[in-house]
Amino acid sequence: MFKKLYTNSPTTATLGFHCSIYVLVICVLFASQSLLGDYALRIFNNILIFIILAVSYNLINGVTGQLSLEPNGFVAIGAYITALMLLDSDLKWGMFQLADPHPFILSMYSELLPALFCSGIVAAILAVLLSFPVFRVRGDYLAIVTLGFGFIIKILAINNPEWTNGAIGLNEIPNNHDSIVGAIEKLLLSLSASDSPLQGFFHFLYIHAFGNGANITVFFWSGIFATASVILILQIVYSKYGRAMKAVRDDEDAAIAMGINTFKIKTFAFSTSAFLEGIGGGLMAVWLTTIDPKIFGFELTFQLLIIIVLGGLGSTSGAILGAILVIGGGEWLRFLDQPLVFFGKDFGSYPGLRMVFFSLILLVIMLFAREGIMGKREVWDLNPTKLRWFKKAQ
Repeated sequence: MFKKLYTNSPTTATLGFHCSIYVLVICVLFASQSLLGDYALRIFNNILIFIILAVSYNLINGVTGQLSLEPNGFVAIGAYITALMLLDSDLKWGMFQLADPHPFILSMYSELLPALFCSGIVAAILAVLLSFPVFRVRGDYLAIVTLGFGFIIKILAINNPEWTNGAIGLNEIPNNHDSIVGAIEKLLLSLSASDSPLQGFFHFLYIHAFGNGANITVFFWSGIFATASVILILQIVYSKYGRAMKAVRDDEDAAIAMGINTFKIKTFAFSTSAFLEGIGGGLMAVWLTTIDPKIFGFELTFQLLIIIVLGGLGSTSGAILGAILVIGGGEWLRFLDQPLVFFGKDFGSYPGLRMVFFSLILLVIMLFAREGIMGKREVWDLNPTKLRWFKKAQ
């Protein structure tokens, strides 16, 4: 159904479908504030951010087939730009201890949404500039070059304290500075007090979203951008550009022989992925309210690589499923790090046991699903009468 929607439906039908999805997502996000506890909401928010990062990383790595190890660099750029734009000059003067903040840093200030878009645009521009040297190589060499980019960004963040506050990082990042969410709150309040037939529905949304005093700003934008990222990636995958990306992945030399400008296609995928990774990094900074260069090491790239390989390289729904399993599953197994009691006997605690079990689960899945859980398929491509989740690769 979704494939036909994106390939055969007119623009008006697709737009209406997307608008209905956004309305549903907003209602779910608002209702979740009361239906879920604080701990569950934080996990849910983290999953939404990693969905943005996973589907964007899957575009360059899975759909286009370029072994890129750069997402930690673009996530770091997005996180720092968003954080610096949300902090006012007084906070920056009090926070920067290793050196006085640069005048340009002091002049940066905006609300959350413009800051996120600026983060994505800067990351995309940098990706376009990097494409010229990066895509002169292929395969393992491409992985080495992009891996070096991530290390360069981390080193620059540490050694330029007048721009990033160095190894100390940034703290007290505001997470409620957004007029759009404030306008939605006022609108729901007025609608819940009106005499419209949907007054009870609007009152329900207002009470569950804002009536308990919760800060919904980060959670709201994480859900909106996660939905937008999935829709954008699906639009690209089922377009002529997506078919060209798959051709580059399957055989780049054959794609060149067929007249495809492979550099243009790879640059487009690289910059689109970087744009969404920059936005995801900005949301991560606001969600954590504190960042430092150590957060953006290679471990972040490796975690994203596990997510997309587990879900299936080239599958957008697989990337979503992988983010849910890796982020949500990792938190669910946290009880293994606590003192273990079986049949009334205390076996003590074993720090790190959670990661041992998690690694074993990943090992078993990859042994029986060598192309990932979804392979290159989407959820709607599966035959419900013949589900083979663990089909071995031929």
